[in-house]
Amino acid sequence: MKHINRRSFLKTSAAAGGALLVTPYLDGNIFASPVISPNGYFLSEFGIDDALCSELLTKALSRGGDFADLYFEHTLNNWLVLEDGKVNQSYGVVKLGVGIRTVKGDQIGYGYTEVLDKKSMLSAASTAASMVNEKAITAPTGFKTLNSNNYYPIIRPFEDVALKTKLPLVKAINDHCFAQSPLVKKVQATFHDSMKRVMVITSDGIKTEDVLPRSYLSALTVAEKDGRKEQAWYNIGGRRDFDFYNMTTPKQVAEEVVKRTLTAFDAIQPPAGEMPVVLGPGVTGILLHEAIGHGMEADFNRKGISTYSDMIGKKVAEPFVNIIDDGTMNNLTGAINFDDEGNKGQKTVLVENGILTGYLHDKISAKHYGVAPTGNGRRESYEHYPVPRMCNTYMTAGSEAPEDVIKAAKNGIYIEDVSNGQVKIGEGDFAFFVSRGRLIEDGKLTAPIKDVNIMGNGPKMLENITMLGNDLQMDTGGAGMCGKAGQGVPVSFGLPTSLVKSMTVGGTKQKGA
Repeated sequence: MKHINRRSFLKTSAAAGGALLVTPYLDGNIFASPVISPNGYFLSEFGIDDALCSELLTKALSRGGDFADLYFEHTLNNWLVLEDGKVNQSYGVVKLGVGIRTVKGDQIGYGYTEVLDKKSMLSAASTAASMVNEKAITAPTGFKTLNSNNYYPIIRPFEDVALKTKLPLVKAINDHCFAQSPLVKKVQATFHDSMKRVMVITSDGIKTEDVLPRSYLSALTVAEKDGRKEQAWYNIGGRRDFDFYNMTTPKQVAEEVVKRTLTAFDAIQPPAGEMPVVLGPGVTGILLHEAIGHGMEADFNRKGISTYSDMIGKKVAEPFVNIIDDGTMNNLTGAINFDDEGNKGQKTVLVENGILTGYLHDKISAKHYGVAPTGNGRRESYEHYPVPRMCNTYMTAGSEAPEDVIKAAKNGIYIEDVSNGQVKIGEGDFAFFVSRGRLIEDGKLTAPIKDVNIMGNGPKMLENITMLGNDLQMDTGGAGMCGKAGQGVPVSFGLPTSLVKSMTVGGTKQKGA
């Protein structure tokens, strides 16, 4: 198999106007390649053997250091976009390279290259080594390959799927959306797939290899009524191969996105002020992720930035609250067989019975705290070094029926989805736009709401959760990405129906005015 390196690909695609037209590739994927087992991929395709890896690690430790590691990556991304009834975008992006890290204490030396030849890789290793000035260390000559459970088995890899096979999915979304209502004026349907092959080699003699799929099928619709326009977006996906998608999936996406779009025409602006807020199950877990979860990542605590820096063993919520981060949840977007430091994906309890029990660790923070890594050292690509990151973060279900949680709120708002959030990690202060929700009046859900923001403090919100429903749901989209330290990684999150006894709601008028 002949691979195209990143530089050559970018040069080719630029000459073609930055996009690859779909027509010439209907009978095969843009980046067709044979199915290869994760183990041995970089050896068979690029000649990366143990002897070369040992030489690279020895160079990375040529001026000393606590440890070093190599992160090889080959990622194939494809997008297929249908708009105005026809495919107007079909393009792909290749990422190929290696990142080399040398660590001394909490200091990091890092070099990377997109060219996998010995000279370029040794230069990157030399760059990584340059921040240390101690006695040289010789890396091991052999490496033990770790195996893991597979939380996203691939039955039909995307390399084997012709573009003409993907086309019916986006076309069906388009047709289903327009068939549901004459108010629908515009539809954009997208299918995205990614296959990321990685190999991590560490100076403590460990090798891990993996193939991480990710995909989603999404729709954006615009509707018009009496001169007024509304729009909505929805997606389904995760760490899924192509066999997950069938011709019922486009109908599911289309029905949900059109329902959301048309509901917006009936939405009202709620009153403003302090009031009870009920977070609906599933995607509202993004509030848990953003306003609370980041504060439990160990680097923020090691540096004294997070509110939770001195809270281990202390009460942070009511006794019925448990928060977990779990990289081992099958097919969810944040699932990982291994993290990007070569540690197995794990389930980590952060809050148990209302008590903060631990943080999310990479190797650096784990050494600082004298604990084992939690499998949360993650990075966007070979161009970035790993830092502690969440995977799939959720609050476990409570014992109450969801309708009883809503009834207990009496009067307030019910949130179904949020977007455009801003969070101060240290303090936990946040503001989010409520993209979907309803009023709660006399303990019942009534009118849909729009144009409202919620504001608060994550740790305080956690303290103010007074009831939990028995209906935990995880977000089942495939597009979820979390940004931190200038890089993004795929994540998921979940929540049961949750009553927050008081939160600031920004509407159009003061409550009771």
